[in-house]
Amino acid sequence: MKAIAYYQSLPIDDPRALQDIELPEPTPGPRDLLVEVKAISVNPVDTKVRRNVQPEGGAAKVLGWDVAGVVKAVGSEVSLFKAGDQVFYAGSIARAGANSEVHVVDERIVGHMPKSLGFAEAAALPLTAITAWELLFDRLQVSQDPQIKDQSLLIVGAAGGVGSILTQLARQLTGLKVIGTASREQTQAWVRELGAHAVVDHSQPLSAELKRIGIEQVTHVASLTQTDAHLDQLVEALAPQGKLGLIDDPQSFDVTKLKRKSLSLHWELMYTRSLFETPDMQQQHVILTRIAELIDAGTLKTTVGEHFGRIDAANLRRAHALLESGKAKGKIVLEGF
Repeated sequence: MKAIAYYQSLPIDDPRALQDIELPEPTPGPRDLLVEVKAISVNPVDTKVRRNVQPEGGAAKVLGWDVAGVVKAVGSEVSLFKAGDQVFYAGSIARAGANSEVHVVDERIVGHMPKSLGFAEAAALPLTAITAWELLFDRLQVSQDPQIKDQSLLIVGAAGGVGSILTQLARQLTGLKVIGTASREQTQAWVRELGAHAVVDHSQPLSAELKRIGIEQVTHVASLTQTDAHLDQLVEALAPQGKLGLIDDPQSFDVTKLKRKSLSLHWELMYTRSLFETPDMQQQHVILTRIAELIDAGTLKTTVGEHFGRIDAANLRRAHALLESGKAKGKIVLEGF
């Protein structure tokens, strides 16, 4: 099968950073689906792994953790899917990625694809939708009762992949006042279109930006990028006993700054359930099922930012370069081999 992989960690402008190769087709385990990959999307995790993880023993390392495709075959213990089903999922970082013609994945972290979307549009959703859902409802424990109107959420980096779906979930399924951050006119317009009540500029001091629009403090913060750079401002912006959730990788983080206000800290990594095969691992199947229902009902929309063409090394290198520039809007998708 065709695949895109790397043999050593290299800068993305090096043609060897991602290469077109051939690999044997994988065999599904008892609870696995064998999926024909139709479309993928690219995430910051792809660039982080490529830059920081050296393949073992000279083996090819395949990236890619956002997939839409068709089930070719199922393992002996599979009960949720059958051959021919259209599916979408984010996979597991403990296994080979999905930048390949065929991929295997545990059925418990897979959802039936939204009926109203094509493969490229569906591939934009799984990783960011699961991350946003778990961050909002599992970690920050926001209520889905829209009648609760006395809480607010600041989303730092609202125009990115996770921010684009988190903004919609918070606006459509909760009573939160949603404030997104974006630093460029184009991305600010995108965040408003997604449903944010207000947008502020994260290139400016955030607490001052909130006061500029008449908001003294917020009850919740979802910090999706540059948490270490914004930490002091986030602590100032949060109300006493507020909640700070984050998904990025701060180089340093002084938790004692949270003590005076009794702020709680919540990490979200959507791979935790699959990495440790937690007892509630199948919850990700439930989340993707709910996301598909919300998409088909018109409550949520896909977050495709750009379509980079077919799935090959050259186009994936372009996608990695754009993500590393920090200027991506929404999700980058690729489709077909």
